[in-house]
Amino acid sequence: MLEILQDFEQAAARFAPLVLIVPGLAAVIIGLFVWLGGLGFRRLMVALLGAIAGGLCGFFLIGRNLGATVVSAGLAALIAIIFEKVFIIVLAVALAAIFGFAVLARPYLGSTEAAVPPGQTVTPEQGGDVTVRQSVETVKAHAVSLGQTVKHICSEMPIHNWAIIGGLIVLFVVAGVYLWRLVSALCCATLGTTLIFGGLILLLLFKGSAPISRISSNTPSYAAAFAAMAAFGTVEQLLLCRSDKKGSAKEKGKGKDQQDSGRAGRGWRGR
Repeated sequence: MLEILQDFEQAAARFAPLVLIVPGLAAVIIGLFVWLGGLGFRRLMVALLGAIAGGLCGFFLIGRNLGATVVSAGLAALIAIIFEKVFIIVLAVALAAIFGFAVLARPYLGSTEAAVPPGQTVTPEQGGDVTVRQSVETVKAHAVSLGQTVKHICSEMPIHNWAIIGGLIVLFVVAGVYLWRLVSALCCATLGTTLIFGGLILLLLFKGSAPISRISSNTPSYAAAFAAMAAFGTVEQLLLCRSDKKGSAKEKGKGKDQQDSGRAGRGWRGR
């Protein structure tokens, strides 16, 4: 798997700038918003993530049709808003399963490497630059190869590893029901940190800084930085992102008490 990522790193040096800059900046901006304020703006965050997920599914599964992509993004955003709590719990469970798999699958990363077809890599035309379409096709080729490698790793992992991942899923489902605010803050902070890291990697690929090789050579340090950012985002959102519903409920309660006391006073004077 590491060889595929490093091959992608080398290929990205010849990508059209638009393919790396636009998604990189978008990921960093959205990541900062989700990392520090996702819990306070849950509805907006859920709608945005639902629209992105629905748009990607519509683009890659239905076809490269702008109308289908927009419709699927709108429907996914609407469903995510309606089922807000369920959506966040599912997102937290998915993140826990992905990170759990990444940790447990590390001993098997070097067991197999799926090759990227040579005809699907970036090949600049004579006298011209690499086009956006060529860059996108190369990204898709590496994504397919990476998916095949993940499938092979899944088939090699022992059953006790899957039991651990299943335990993580059950743990986050139960925690999401009984400790929804904590799980939501952790989910937002982790997702935001992931988007920030991913966006910075894309921008550094554009600059030719070889971020994937640097991360692979010093994984513990970057993992510690990732965990520290996720922890900070979780604590910050728990402290600063208060629930509006509780405040509005208190205001309604105070207003009702004032109305009741006023009615009691008028009733006493009437007597």
